[in-house]
Amino acid sequence: MKKFNGSYTVTVTPFTEGGAEIDYAAWRRYLDWQLESGVPGIIILGTTGEFLTITDEERGSFVEATVKHIAGRIPVLVGTMDAYTPNAVRYSKQALDLGADGLMIVPPYYYTPTEDEIFNYYKAICEAVSLPIMLYNNPFTSNVDMSAKLVGRLTKSFEQIRYIKEASQRIERIHAILVESDGLMNVWAGQQVLESFKMGANGYVNPYGNYIPRASVKFVEWAEQGRWDDVWAVQSIIQKFDTIITAGHPLYGHQCYSKALAAAAGYPVGDVRAPITTFESLGQEGRDRVARMVPLMRELDDVVDAIEARG
Repeated sequence: MKKFNGSYTVTVTPFTEGGAEIDYAAWRRYLDWQLESGVPGIIILGTTGEFLTITDEERGSFVEATVKHIAGRIPVLVGTMDAYTPNAVRYSKQALDLGADGLMIVPPYYYTPTEDEIFNYYKAICEAVSLPIMLYNNPFTSNVDMSAKLVGRLTKSFEQIRYIKEASQRIERIHAILVESDGLMNVWAGQQVLESFKMGANGYVNPYGNYIPRASVKFVEWAEQGRWDDVWAVQSIIQKFDTIITAGHPLYGHQCYSKALAAAAGYPVGDVRAPITTFESLGQEGRDRVARMVPLMRELDDVVDAIEARG
């Protein structure tokens, strides 16, 4: 089974004007930028990728185009979650058939399922595909918080399940998962890289890779090496992005601004689809926020350059 490490960008999905279609020309340029920036892997059709707005026809075409363009240079993981188990199984089988390297799967959302219902959901997927699976624990969007005990049970029951994006914001959960899984699980940070790696995380699902890929790859490399001062030099600036973004309405948070900042970096990927508030509709408010963040992007480049020059 393939081994995944480092900072994987959880990508946006690029759209044409008005969100009418997926913009494949923009997507190829964006992927080339990710590769040139040293990103070691990508995850498509996650929360940042607006997976809930993607049609089945678009899904197949998008996965196929991504795998074809990446051409084995870095791993491609695909979000294949759905509230209906047969759909999650179908999406997972499709990703396997189209050449994906792994899957990222949130538990069935909305229903607040029991632990046995969650277990059976993943069991059905594991029986259908052989790809590595990254669990995705995000109680803020899924309405499900997978306990360390459940994660340990899943890990020890299915050999495909060896990764989890732990985004509960409970840093102590990382250690508990390692204990409950007998050390088999690879816990990936969903936020707070420095704190998560100190607790035992060994990867990062990275939304910032959409607009600051180089810096957000490097600070994870430094976290792997225990270079905590260098990690903090980057993370302290990244937190300023969060402060500016989260001061607005939470629904148009990272998806909306990730796309606007990618455009500011020279890689336009369109706007978001409904119901999320579009960047265009924010008017001057949105433009002012981006204007405050663009200098932070340049500051990060300078910080990374200085750290690398120091060696």
